[in-house]
Amino acid sequence: MSQTHTHAPHHDASHGHHHEQDTSGQAEILDLDAEVLAEHTASITAWLPLKTSPRQIVDLGCGTGAGTFALLDRFPDAHVTAVDASTEHLQRLRTKACARGAEERVRTVQADLDEAAWPDLGSPDLIWASASMHHMAHPERALRTVHDTLAPGGLFAVVELAGHPRFLPEDAPEDRPGLEERVHAAADRRQAEHMPHRGADWGPMLTAAGFIVEDERTIAVNIEGDRSKAIGRYALGVLQRIHSVIADRLSPEDLTALARLLDTNGPHSILRRDDLTVRTERTVWAARRRT
Repeated sequence: MSQTHTHAPHHDASHGHHHEQDTSGQAEILDLDAEVLAEHTASITAWLPLKTSPRQIVDLGCGTGAGTFALLDRFPDAHVTAVDASTEHLQRLRTKACARGAEERVRTVQADLDEAAWPDLGSPDLIWASASMHHMAHPERALRTVHDTLAPGGLFAVVELAGHPRFLPEDAPEDRPGLEERVHAAADRRQAEHMPHRGADWGPMLTAAGFIVEDERTIAVNIEGDRSKAIGRYALGVLQRIHSVIADRLSPEDLTALARLLDTNGPHSILRRDDLTVRTERTVWAARRRT
């Protein structure tokens, strides 16, 4: 498995089992992802059907800490064990924890979640997995391990994006309208070959692993670009990473148009556009281990 969430970008390369390749660019996208989607992530943590406030939480495939810090903010008495395969991501997370004065509330664990044996993660009340489960090579086995790790009655929250976020208007760029959809279609075809569980319905798999699926929610994300300067950099990073893996699947005309968008010094740079939005969907499954 290899992280980000890409999800290619954050949503396509998983933090759970990353093999230390190009982690710096990936980490920057994860940080931007956390910044841009912070309000939505907070709304998910507030929605979770918890019976009591959790004291011990595990963040599986934590990346650079988007979920970890949202959970620490939501549950001020909780401690979080942040699990990732990338040493760089975990170091960034520890640095952030120290800057926030939260280092005593965070434990980092380096682990490849595709391994059959996981490290000791305690007996948490809540396990959170955002944009990481679809990277698992053996998701059924991973779900059973999560089930057995949770305390009786504990909750497992699976958060997945519908796909790469979209940023451009449908009629953009002017010389190649619809470019972004064609780029995403090529990326989706490639990912279907390598990540068959991307876009999966996790409900039946959770039930098969012994969980009771208590609730499911899909959240539409539509953020106007003028609300955050980070959106331009986020769009640039996501499209750069997609370009790096699907360039051979695009027409010469689309490659040229994409190159113009990604040229940060050029007049057509995506950073110069004032019409960007962030559009995607996030689906959350809340599943409980039987008491």
